[in-house]
Amino acid sequence: MSLRFGTVGAPQGTPQTGTTAAIEHIRHLGLDAFEIAWVRSVSARDESCLAMRQAAHDQDVVLSVHAPYFINLNSQTAEKMRASDARLLAAARKGYLAGARDIVFHPGSYHGQPPEQVYRRVREKLAELIATLHGEGVEVTLRPETMGKSAMFGTLEEVVRLSKEVQGVAPCIDVAHLHARTGDGRFNSYDEFAAMFRLVRDELGEEALHHMHFHISGIEYSPAGERNHLMLEESDLNWRAFLQACVDFGVEGVVVTESPTQEDDALLLKAAYEELTAHPAASK
Repeated sequence: MSLRFGTVGAPQGTPQTGTTAAIEHIRHLGLDAFEIAWVRSVSARDESCLAMRQAAHDQDVVLSVHAPYFINLNSQTAEKMRASDARLLAAARKGYLAGARDIVFHPGSYHGQPPEQVYRRVREKLAELIATLHGEGVEVTLRPETMGKSAMFGTLEEVVRLSKEVQGVAPCIDVAHLHARTGDGRFNSYDEFAAMFRLVRDELGEEALHHMHFHISGIEYSPAGERNHLMLEESDLNWRAFLQACVDFGVEGVVVTESPTQEDDALLLKAAYEELTAHPAASK
């Protein structure tokens, strides 16, 4: 399959605790991607990371990492910036040991500053962190996520531009966040998803479409943006149009869900995708 589907964090039905059990359960469900949710802290021991790597290899499950929420590449004090750097570096180092190559993170807040000013600071910080990691032999891709509130750094254009200008950076496109960000229901049609893929292709090259990473869920939003995640079929997100655009543009990579019952939506998406690829309809 060109796209792999899975969850962020352990599926609810996982029979045992621990990441290795979650990886095994992902395969038992018929899914093949798993995002390790180190969203509070990174405390896994090296031995545990190696066990995750082996489980993912044995089960043919692609791993990624969601780094702690408390990362802000536009932190307003030196102390907070050092702490933010440490969290992202720890997620990347431990994730690499576990066999993950994509490290997803929330890039930060504007703090009321001009977006271009914040962009330059985030770009500088990302280049610094990538240089540190690659200098250590930690060959990961840092993936800033598109964000669901207008006060947060992370428009589609910003993460694509970062990916173009900083080697070792690629987008994590959260489809629900993009839909919620404007607060008025935009970014929810086939034409808008197609425009997204054209932007990625035009700015990053055709090859970028073969290494995509998506988050998706239903979403509740207000004029201020994202409020909370919903199940796909309880929301207004046009996820079928998103999948159709993926098929038409030959998109490959990983789609992981953050819905309240992640595995149900991951299986729903996989089944719909398989149907679409069996009966392709549209064209670019």
